[in-house]
Amino acid sequence: MDPRLNPFAPGAGTPPPELAGRDDLLERAAVALDRIRAGRSARSFILYGLRGVGKTVLLNRMRLDAEARGIASVSTEVPEGRSLPALLIPALRAALLRLSRGEALRDTLLQGMRALAGFANALKVKYQDIEVSIDVEPETGLADSSDLDTDLTDLLVTVGKAARERSTAIVLFIDELQYVPDKELAALIAALHSASQEQLPITMVAAGLPQLVGRSGDARSYAERLFEFVPVDRLGDDDARNALIVPACKEGVAFDPDATSEILRQTNGYPYFLQEWGKHSWDVADASPIALGDAQRATAAALAELDASFFRVRFDRLTPAQKSYMRAMAELGPGPHRSGDVAHVLKRTVSMVAPLRSLLIAKGMIFSPAHGETAFTVPLFDAFMKRIMPQL
Repeated sequence: MDPRLNPFAPGAGTPPPELAGRDDLLERAAVALDRIRAGRSARSFILYGLRGVGKTVLLNRMRLDAEARGIASVSTEVPEGRSLPALLIPALRAALLRLSRGEALRDTLLQGMRALAGFANALKVKYQDIEVSIDVEPETGLADSSDLDTDLTDLLVTVGKAARERSTAIVLFIDELQYVPDKELAALIAALHSASQEQLPITMVAAGLPQLVGRSGDARSYAERLFEFVPVDRLGDDDARNALIVPACKEGVAFDPDATSEILRQTNGYPYFLQEWGKHSWDVADASPIALGDAQRATAAALAELDASFFRVRFDRLTPAQKSYMRAMAELGPGPHRSGDVAHVLKRTVSMVAPLRSLLIAKGMIFSPAHGETAFTVPLFDAFMKRIMPQL
């Protein structure tokens, strides 16, 4: 069929044509953010889940919905190796300028910018990746002590007061939060806690891998009272079916029930994979309805695409020893697996492979769903490892 009309949209954070099964979550987020803007008590969200479940899509949708209701957003994605201050400073500067609505900075907005200037100047030596300079004079004694815990709290409280004066809220939308180092994560949670205690309209909605839950609790014991940790999982059969069928139906194309069942079986309901299989099923089909044979041919094309991009880009980040550990996990199946079983496959002791496991968790390749267990953060990665490394 005509690829120009193909409605499916596989991609990193690309909004799917049908955001199925997420309406309740989006409404809960909207209610929480509106309550925070009004100075009322509410916990904001930290979304967590495996790769490919649509966390980034949800985070972006929440941000766009909030902006449409007049809430100011600060949006950033955390790459490995960057400091949190280096990411927050330019984003908060842009948010304060938007709050000024083109007018000259004054009162609390000016104080917020001065706090940001002091924060940047004080931490430039400590965090050498800070490159932004703020074109106002800092206020002595405000967010300039060079202690991240103290300064970040001063900064977010000051920015929260500026948002309150403008009858709005500022929300930090942060993706890949698991890459924020422990001390910086603790400082961020503490700063947001202080702002919450003063009922200031500034909060965070974040997304990350499953290890983020444990790391947040380790960073600050009250994190679970400040945030609602929301698991984002694969779609149930009905929602997965809608994600596949509805976009095609809008283009006048149907799926044969057997084809739909085959795609749901291959994708396990993961939103990213549904888009990939939907795209390739459309492209290989000659006409509507898309048949079982089309879905089966699409599997070969989808896996080839995933192997070349989605899976391969993560595999290429690994050292040979790390690849061996991942291949040993794959030998045992999808998982999760006991750490001792993985070590046994490698003919090593648990203590010998523990450093490898820790590095893979830090890289976001695996996580520990329970004490002593190990699982892939990328669905279907066990099968990929067997394809790319046939021999252990």
